[in-house]
Amino acid sequence: MLADAVARAGFEAIYSYGGRTRAPATQPLPTRSGGFGGASGLAEYIRREKITDVIDATHPFAVEMSRNAVMACAATGARLIALERAPWVKAVGDNWIEVADLTSAVTALPLERTRVFLAIGRQHVAAFGAKPQHAYTLRFVDPPIEPLPLPDADIIVSRGPFLLESELDMMRSRGIEWVVARNSGGSGARAKIDAARELGLPVVMLKRPELPDRLRVESIAEVMQWLGHRTCLGA
Repeated sequence: MLADAVARAGFEAIYSYGGRTRAPATQPLPTRSGGFGGASGLAEYIRREKITDVIDATHPFAVEMSRNAVMACAATGARLIALERAPWVKAVGDNWIEVADLTSAVTALPLERTRVFLAIGRQHVAAFGAKPQHAYTLRFVDPPIEPLPLPDADIIVSRGPFLLESELDMMRSRGIEWVVARNSGGSGARAKIDAARELGLPVVMLKRPELPDRLRVESIAEVMQWLGHRTCLGA
């Protein structure tokens, strides 16, 4: 993990959480949680804390945070690197329906009732209220506070990473017939995609959004090489 590598190297660093998860994983670095107040707020924080380097290690779909990091670093002169896991690539046996946005993902689901594993994060669930006839299975790190806008929703509260066998068991036991996922990439969330392939299920796959142009790497080793002996902020 990035935080472990940074801590072991002895860098002075701050690990920043977005604040969406109520009980985030413990990190071996000082942490903060919550937004910064846009690009200007992040720039103010960088100046106040005398941050020299920013590592954008956010989710590939966290467009707003990545854009704010680019603007804040440009305004303050802080260096910026993005640690971005490689996207999944369609393999033999995959039945993907690739879509550009949530509206297209909803449209791609059939009209007749089916059982859907909706693996897109709780902040994007509302769009699927447009097809309330389906039985949805959702998995969150925290239990939802408010009722979901889906009349038939089975909630699993669990934290990954997940193994292939457990994903196969979950899909079989719930009779999953479709999967909706974001192309997050990496290994930690891939098991559901491998399970869908093994079971022959169609996957509605949301393509990654366009992100700002910035220095980008795919491994922790590359980040550590870039850091040298500077201080950093994990955005």
